[in-house]
Amino acid sequence: MSNQPTARLSTLDRWLPAWIGLAMAAGLALAQLVPGVGDLLTSMEVGGISVPIALGLLVMMYPVLAKVRYDRVAAVTGDKRLLVSSLALNWVLGPALMFALAWLFLADLPEYRTGVIIVGLARCIAMVVIWNDLACGDREAAAVLVALNSVFQVLAFSALGYFYLTVLPGWLGWDSQGLDVSMGQIAVNVLVFLGVPLVAGFLSRLIGERLRGRDWYEERFVPRIGPWALYGLLFTIVVLFALQGDQITSRPLDVVRIAAPLLAYFAVMWGAGMLLGRMLRLGYARSTTLAFTAAGNNFELAIAVAIGTFGATSGQALAGVVGPLIEVPVLVGLVYVSLALARRWPADTAAESPVVEQIR
Repeated sequence: MSNQPTARLSTLDRWLPAWIGLAMAAGLALAQLVPGVGDLLTSMEVGGISVPIALGLLVMMYPVLAKVRYDRVAAVTGDKRLLVSSLALNWVLGPALMFALAWLFLADLPEYRTGVIIVGLARCIAMVVIWNDLACGDREAAAVLVALNSVFQVLAFSALGYFYLTVLPGWLGWDSQGLDVSMGQIAVNVLVFLGVPLVAGFLSRLIGERLRGRDWYEERFVPRIGPWALYGLLFTIVVLFALQGDQITSRPLDVVRIAAPLLAYFAVMWGAGMLLGRMLRLGYARSTTLAFTAAGNNFELAIAVAIGTFGATSGQALAGVVGPLIEVPVLVGLVYVSLALARRWPADTAAESPVVEQIR
């Protein structure tokens, strides 16, 4: 483990916040300077799904999922504390917390409330790898949890979406305006935007390793496709902000209101992960992995579902777009908080000692 956690990252990855900021600015500039660009992008839809956004999301997610070592998923069962903690944080606490925060902050804005709830349902399967690396977390544990969440998300996202967007508000007698969501619609979008790159990533590793071996796959193939995750992400953000540019610039107060529950969510989930890891004596590296896996959200999937279900210019899609606007700077800040905590973190095991000592 390097004393400089960014040493393992490429120049593109180290400057990720800057690239995302530039992509946001470029999208907003397109919306303001190129008349009709929003209408043009909106017209490029098939079955209610924007083709440019679909391509960007698929290009972004494939390299990350192709890096996962799927043969190591079973290894997580060796640390039942990590497995159970991750599942509880990601699939019990996370969606419930975002549901509560959305109603607390956005009770009078049903479209934004729905979009924020969708963000809470989409568990992080991509960006967490970068945050984990920067914070000197356990890379193998991150790979296992990412693979686990990838599979679980395909199975659980639709059911949880139907429960939190339709069933639970009805039980509580709350206003359900804007929450009439088809479980089938969500399932189709999840399968397209998560299932396709997940299967492609799995098959790439399976076929690549069988034909050329793991060394070639890890040392030659993965580095070649790795940068495309960022290219896809940046392209998607440019398109999204071009589509939403007028709404973002004309409704800055709405953006602030959407940001409020997201800020609270990231802080609470990250803190819960670190605290739970410390209580269970998982060690700094795995506690950090647990925290960032819990705090991060798959805003790419959330945006895709919001766009596919409600439309590219909907309030739900705007809430999804605000996700990366808030998540990136907040989680980058939490990386530095994690590294500061590491200097005071007791090494619970012999294997953990080198990690903590080198950060110190």
